[in-house]
Amino acid sequence: MDIEFIITIFLIGFIGSYISGMLGVGGSIINFPMLLFIPTVLGVANFSSHEVSGITAIQVFFATIGGVWAYRKGGYLNKTLIAYMGTSILIGSFIGGFGSTHMTEGGINVVYGILALIAVLMMFVPKKGIDDIPLDEVVFNKWIAAFLALIVGIGAGIVGAGGAFLLVPIMLTVLKIPTRMTIASSLAITFISSIGSAAGKIMTGQVEYFPALIMVAASLIASPLGAHSGKKMNTKVLQMILALLILVTSVKIWLNIL
Repeated sequence: MDIEFIITIFLIGFIGSYISGMLGVGGSIINFPMLLFIPTVLGVANFSSHEVSGITAIQVFFATIGGVWAYRKGGYLNKTLIAYMGTSILIGSFIGGFGSTHMTEGGINVVYGILALIAVLMMFVPKKGIDDIPLDEVVFNKWIAAFLALIVGIGAGIVGAGGAFLLVPIMLTVLKIPTRMTIASSLAITFISSIGSAAGKIMTGQVEYFPALIMVAASLIASPLGAHSGKKMNTKVLQMILALLILVTSVKIWLNIL
């Protein structure tokens, strides 16, 4: 492995993890397509979809740890929400991570594209007044939250993602959770989810450990930096960045599939 390979993988991991901490996603929404296409274009590596999903599963695990640590103060972490959605998404992500070995390369890309498309549509639904709710007065339907997290977990486990790129739109649009609480809590939920998806990938031999370790190093540096930036940004700006990010990624994935 040469220096160009190391620098390329590190920068991909850094960018994805910075955005992870800032927007409350695990980073796979960025890292999956970047790892799939950029190393090949630059001629430093040629990862398959299975290898990319394995690497991102490990990266998401560490990126979310850094983000949660940065959000640990200020009342942003909703423990009830994390418990209900975290338990369900862990079960789902383990099922998806283990079951992905029976899917084709194209099948994994299609699942990823469908999840991203659903997330795009949800992000552009109006979210009036959710950021006017005091953090200690937030209420939500626990069983709807648990059921949706289970579904997200299965899909996230298949593609090696933490699922936050779909969790965030669900929490904002369906559960009506304020933006900053959504970002902080989704990082914690995604961390729990990544345990299942990472375990499934490792147990089935889908992880390339050297590039995964490079991504982990980038994650531990970049994710807390992104979280600190997210705390200072306007919530409408954060929502718009996430919506555009998911839209661009969805278009890229579907162009590749079609």
